[in-house]
Amino acid sequence: MPRSVIVHENFSRRIAALDFPPGAPPAAGLSAAEAVGLYRAQCLSRALDLTSRAMQKAGQGFYTIGSSGHEGMAAVAHALRPTDMAFLHYRDAAFQIARAAQVPGQTIAWDMLLSFAASSEDPISGGRHKVLGSKALNIPPQTSTIASHLPKAVGAAYSIGLARRHQPEHQQLPEDAIIMCSFGDASSNHSTAQGAFNTASWTSYQSIPLPLLFVCEDNGIGISVKTPHGWVGENFKNRPGLKYFSANGLDLYETYAVARAAADYVRTRRKPAFLHLRTVRLYGHAGADMPTTYMSKDEVEAEEANDPLLHSVRLLHEAGALSPPEALAIYRETCARTDRIAAEAIQRPKLTDAAGVMASLIPDVRPCRPSNGPTEEARGAVFGADLNAMSTPQPMSRIINWALADLMLEHPEILLAGEDVGRKGGVYGVTQKLQARFGVDRVIDTLLDEQSILGLAIGASHNGFVPIPEIQFLAYLHNAEDQLRGEAATLSFFSDRQYTNPMIVRIAGLGYQKGFGGHFHNDNSIAVLRDIPGLVVACPSNGADAARMLRECVRLAREEQRVVVFLEPIALYPMRDLHADKDGEWMSLYPPRQERIALGEVGVHGTGQDLAIVTFANGYYLARQAEKTLRARGINLRIIDLRWLAPLPEVSLLSAVEGCRNILVVDECRRTGGQSEALITLFNAHKTAPVTRIAAHDSFIATGPAYAATLPSAEDIVAAALRMMEVHA
Repeated sequence: MPRSVIVHENFSRRIAALDFPPGAPPAAGLSAAEAVGLYRAQCLSRALDLTSRAMQKAGQGFYTIGSSGHEGMAAVAHALRPTDMAFLHYRDAAFQIARAAQVPGQTIAWDMLLSFAASSEDPISGGRHKVLGSKALNIPPQTSTIASHLPKAVGAAYSIGLARRHQPEHQQLPEDAIIMCSFGDASSNHSTAQGAFNTASWTSYQSIPLPLLFVCEDNGIGISVKTPHGWVGENFKNRPGLKYFSANGLDLYETYAVARAAADYVRTRRKPAFLHLRTVRLYGHAGADMPTTYMSKDEVEAEEANDPLLHSVRLLHEAGALSPPEALAIYRETCARTDRIAAEAIQRPKLTDAAGVMASLIPDVRPCRPSNGPTEEARGAVFGADLNAMSTPQPMSRIINWALADLMLEHPEILLAGEDVGRKGGVYGVTQKLQARFGVDRVIDTLLDEQSILGLAIGASHNGFVPIPEIQFLAYLHNAEDQLRGEAATLSFFSDRQYTNPMIVRIAGLGYQKGFGGHFHNDNSIAVLRDIPGLVVACPSNGADAARMLRECVRLAREEQRVVVFLEPIALYPMRDLHADKDGEWMSLYPPRQERIALGEVGVHGTGQDLAIVTFANGYYLARQAEKTLRARGINLRIIDLRWLAPLPEVSLLSAVEGCRNILVVDECRRTGGQSEALITLFNAHKTAPVTRIAAHDSFIATGPAYAATLPSAEDIVAAALRMMEVHA
């Protein structure tokens, strides 16, 4: 017999026999009506677990992780306000149900069962996933809460205090709100979680407002691996800047009293707290998981005997709020009602095609206040003598700096954040003077943790800011790439475009730095960016393009709510010359502020038809160097600068190479997983002209004289082009 059925039958039998597990008397704080309402939420959570398992067994429901044993989270919801954004653990159905009781007009059982049935009418994900979440309830959906949501919870909490000083146009959270995020005891050990706890403590230690309530639901086991007894408490009792609270999560009254105290502390002190709730996990981890395969029968039965619903019935009885027969009647009626609703929910339509599934990948356009840009007086106050320098050609790093300053002047909701971006002005000086010009609130020096940097951005964007976080080197992104892949880029998809986190992630990357850093500071691996659905990846090759593209990236984030990566080629930051020392041919003027390069617009240099060289970033620079030799050899060519790596601008590319007799793809990234794979596929599918490529070797990059040995060179481009012309003459 399934454990869910055993627990269900034991509950009815023990209530009838008045056989309750022992516990403390009911604590003060809940009225009779409130306590009964929370018990109803607990019953619905349990009933949904039972029904969803039956649905899954019948092939009518999908992907079940239950909340049984964690019903005490209903009391946590009651201790908070609906305006307190909640990032939930996947076992927190009771929290969502109890919060629904705080917001008029909710049909919570119907909504959740539509999600369980993967119906396209599911109001949160549109049938794309079984998730907890609700726009009306201020609960962004989580697709997996193995700690990956904690960094953005820190960011969202930080944004509340920031919004008091710099109110964004699209502010979502009131000034007195707090953020709640919940997770399991096993997840608290994840490096992502530990980074978030550390960041919260680091921030609080400096007396920076961070109204955040961490809730650890400690059921003593993670799938099949037990948490050492006492570990969570000892790990979190004495963290600097993080107040520790503890409660028996099986006790509805105690949980509410302690959660209310914790929430009040966070709300009034604007400091983070850690609420440790001791719970049990019933039925195993998920779906058909059998706990008796990794736990003894005695252990399983001991957990079941401590059923939180049994504790609730005892407490309600002792408080005089509800008799055991009345409690049992509520439970049975709730189970029956849930089954009736499920029978209707499974009949509702489902997604049937790729277009339907993908419809929510790209967020909706949102109206923004029109901007005429800053006045010349305001620009003069910020730029000073730099205004005069704008009349002379400059390298890319300085032009990006000016573009950022102009954008921050025009859009007060823009934030810069990252390691060393403020006082130092970045490793390469790209953000120099910006903190002095805009203050420490808008140019934020973070601690050294890429997950926290991206989490800050994701969380702040939940509250209407447009963050521009910096990842110091492309190789460092790999420490935190799940924040882009699993959190930022999936939010619109799994919320049916109801939630978004627009931002522009600046990353200094790619190779060709002479003798510096090796593979940590010269990284040409972009595969992880190329395969994230919905992500925009921009990569300029020169200063003027960088400014124009950065403006478009900000527009994409502000208006189209997109997640954008702006990949800046480090080796081209200081580049001044193209062919000869001091020729200055790679510098450019700062383009007028109204000029942008639209998403998908490629650059075309030349009109030749013998050969099209398709490339980007350092490859474009090298191709321009090779051009001189190739033209001297009588080859009439054009060079296409890709600019936008994702989504691949297919229409623009095919138009750009139209009429060319040969196509050479030059990719400074690795042969495996690099951009050239998609380009070769595109041209072979749509063009009859011969296509070949040169790409970097599948290797890390060396330090010292061999810094470019594994990368394409101008000489390689010349040789490859000549071979093509000879073979296909």
